[in-house]
Amino acid sequence: MATENPTSYSYMGRSFGDIVGDHSSSAFSDCNSDRSGEFPTTSSQSRRLLISCASDNSDELIRQFISDLESCSIDIQKQAAMELRLLAKNKQENRLKIAENGAVKPLISLISSSDLQLQEYGVTAILNLSLCDENKDLIASSGAIKPLIRALRMGTPTARENSACALLRLSQIEDNKITIGRSGAVPYLVNLLENGGFRGKKDASTALFTLCSLKENKIRAIQSGIMKPLVELMADFGSGMVDKAAFVLNLLVSIPEGKTAVVEEGGIPVLVEIVEVGLQRQKEIAAVILLQICEDSMVYRTMVSREGAIPPLIALSQSGTTKAKQKAEALIDILRQPRSGNANNAYSRTTSDVAG
Repeated sequence: MATENPTSYSYMGRSFGDIVGDHSSSAFSDCNSDRSGEFPTTSSQSRRLLISCASDNSDELIRQFISDLESCSIDIQKQAAMELRLLAKNKQENRLKIAENGAVKPLISLISSSDLQLQEYGVTAILNLSLCDENKDLIASSGAIKPLIRALRMGTPTARENSACALLRLSQIEDNKITIGRSGAVPYLVNLLENGGFRGKKDASTALFTLCSLKENKIRAIQSGIMKPLVELMADFGSGMVDKAAFVLNLLVSIPEGKTAVVEEGGIPVLVEIVEVGLQRQKEIAAVILLQICEDSMVYRTMVSREGAIPPLIALSQSGTTKAKQKAEALIDILRQPRSGNANNAYSRTTSDVAG
């Protein structure tokens, strides 16, 4: 299924619409290796770090830990999963070795455990293995997606965050975006975006940004109520999430359902405020979103004008980047001539320019 991209900026090797140059790439960062819970004691943590990170001859160790994953003892399983997680934390070579030696399926089995700590360790180890591109197909084909979504729904806070990261990694394969969306991940990612801690919000927004390049996932996100947390995050300049929320919103307003939902959620005043007082890159993306919202709707143009958008747009057209100036000028034309066909022509010119 083809992705639908309203503009042409680049992120993680994918081409999107060029809305504000490279700002999307800086707004999102790929998931790092695990950020799971601490070990029971400092001494045991140090021992495991020494064994797992400093060992040059780890093949035998890896095979033993993989065997221990299928032990009848939960404690032995936990220890083995922790060790494999550490081995895969920073070394690409170890990520390949662990997967090649058959760890993926038993680790996925741990994700379905009723023991939440064991589940967390399984999720985290799978996340670390997924940081190796060569492992992503194997992880997905081994049945990881549905267990990861269950952990996203009902795991510990760390398991939920690491599940979101692992799903992000798997969604970098185009076919997996469809599977992940149809397996029910989107509502739980939206829930994490709304109710998670700062790290959870970041992980959820990045995963949603990737998944919502597909129209069917955009619709799922909108139906799951994503507009409320997006608008709230954009309205809170101290959230550290204004850019991320805006880039996700930019994907969603490329379809009619997204435009309707953001207007109903009170997004227009928030976007106008960003154009007025946001950082330069935030002003640019807000202007692009407003441009899309106003494209075909005289009602929305009137709403944007009544919020006082024209003065800050004039300021942006005079002091922004070349692309920001083009978008601000096009939006000003639309707002000043709501019944004129010239407005739509201006919009068509600017969108074709940014795609070129």
